[in-house]
Amino acid sequence: MSDRAVELVALVGSLRAASVNRQLAQVAADNAPAGVNVTVIDNLGSLPFYSEDIDVEGRLDPAVVALREAVGKADGVLIATPEYNGSIPAALKNAIDWLSRPYGNGALNGTPVAVFSAALGQYGGQWTREDTRKSVGVAGGRAIEEADLGLQIPALPEGGLNHPEIVEKVVASVNRLVAEVAVNA
Repeated sequence: MSDRAVELVALVGSLRAASVNRQLAQVAADNAPAGVNVTVIDNLGSLPFYSEDIDVEGRLDPAVVALREAVGKADGVLIATPEYNGSIPAALKNAIDWLSRPYGNGALNGTPVAVFSAALGQYGGQWTREDTRKSVGVAGGRAIEEADLGLQIPALPEGGLNHPEIVEKVVASVNRLVAEVAVNA
């Protein structure tokens, strides 16, 4: 791997401004290891619903173009997502659909991806992580289950996501994702 920084993008699956998962992505960005930059993308709600009718080169929505470019240039992707009704939030699934195209050459193609989730349930968003990994894999990404992180919101220690124990878990997951980026290099 070269001396350049590893570039990761963190996609936030929640649309809520005060989302715990938005905060989780920010913890990853704020505590990224030396030589790693994490850019948080939290505007997935601005994407139009995917349709081949509007997926036309030269007429793409600017938010789609920006997302595809950011993910296409990234060395790896971190997804921070809540669990809605036992699965992926619609905004995140829609973003994955946009990133899967053009078919066979989407922005996620071959890119290592880690999925983080903070959820109210006792399994810390296990179902959303499983479904997200499945969608990412079908879209061409390389879901790295060993880099995933699930947190139970009610079980967070005093200090929440900024507690040293949680930060350590986030950094360990980011490091695992970065190790997969090195495999891709």
